[in-house]
Amino acid sequence: MMPLDLPPPDADALAHSARLQQAIAKLVQVEGGAIPFSRFMELALYAPGLGYYSAGASKFGASGDFITAPELGPLFANCIAQAITPVLRAIGGDAEVLELGGGSGAFVVDALSALARVGVSPRRYAILEPSADLRERQQAHAKARLPAEQFTRIEWLERLPDADWRGVLFANEVLDALPTTCFQWREGEVWEQCVTVEDERFVWHSRPADGLVGGAVRHVRKDLGQPEWIEGYQSECLPQLPYWLDAVCGSLAQGLALFIDYGYPRREFYLPERSRGTLSCFYRHRTHDQPFLWPGLQDITASVDFTALAEAGRHAGLDLAGYTSQAAFLLQHGLEHHAAPDAQDAIASHRRALEAKRLILPSEMGERFQVMGLSRGMDCEALFAMGDQCHRL
Repeated sequence: MMPLDLPPPDADALAHSARLQQAIAKLVQVEGGAIPFSRFMELALYAPGLGYYSAGASKFGASGDFITAPELGPLFANCIAQAITPVLRAIGGDAEVLELGGGSGAFVVDALSALARVGVSPRRYAILEPSADLRERQQAHAKARLPAEQFTRIEWLERLPDADWRGVLFANEVLDALPTTCFQWREGEVWEQCVTVEDERFVWHSRPADGLVGGAVRHVRKDLGQPEWIEGYQSECLPQLPYWLDAVCGSLAQGLALFIDYGYPRREFYLPERSRGTLSCFYRHRTHDQPFLWPGLQDITASVDFTALAEAGRHAGLDLAGYTSQAAFLLQHGLEHHAAPDAQDAIASHRRALEAKRLILPSEMGERFQVMGLSRGMDCEALFAMGDQCHRL
């Protein structure tokens, strides 16, 4: 357990967290005294009006808890726009973009602006955003910064499209926020990590895993050749990932699904020495490992097993277009051009240079973040021609 050096929340925030704690504690009681950690994480992040992503606190940028690539500036979106331009152009006038979770709205503004400059604006840019508060922020940001002709292309969705569509699905830092299952390996068996309440505090509780969780972990072990995990080895998995991806991409009739997140191929995710897993919490730009602290006020995440994502793609009838680091992907798709110095504006040039470094340096986002493309009905392998790493999966 990491030592904590966190700025304390104010009284209103603590009262908000207390309401969510009470709601979760009541559910624990109703469910017989314990709930899976995945259920706790779901409530902590997404409980209506109380969860971290459902309530109104600032999350992105310097005033929030973390900074995502689109918040750094336009370079990230410019490169992604350049990458997906051939896909949209090949599909033609019916091409659409579906973004899962729009963040602050920075990405849609910069991406639509970049696509408009090369004449490949999608017929519709849909944003699936479950948080009403974030939808309002995204709408205000986009309306203030986009021409009316571009703004009217955006549509906010409350659920996935039913009708078939063609184009690009884009998800940046979405998979890490899916409610994850935590497990332990004890005496050759799989135990699921659950949450119970003792003395009005949430604490860990283990119980034998059910068939779904146990099967998922044993599949991982079989694929890895039965690794030598120490007694009590802990980690995470997403047994629901194939079903989630099938739902998310089920109506994508033709095009590309592009996922960017922090994570590893399976062989690196479940290394024997990574015996405490990857679960992390973010609060005011500080990272710690105590997910029961201040529910609703902090982000809870786990790294992505990209091998599992590729497997889920096959399950959903998608082809693996490629897998690489964020640095390699952005460099292939014009980062050096977009970050080129401006002889007339030294300050802007310096700002772009700093932004580019944060996006591609190994010590920043460049190697920690990975990019995977899954395609249907078209060949998108050329998008990963520079530094494809599918062999690592």
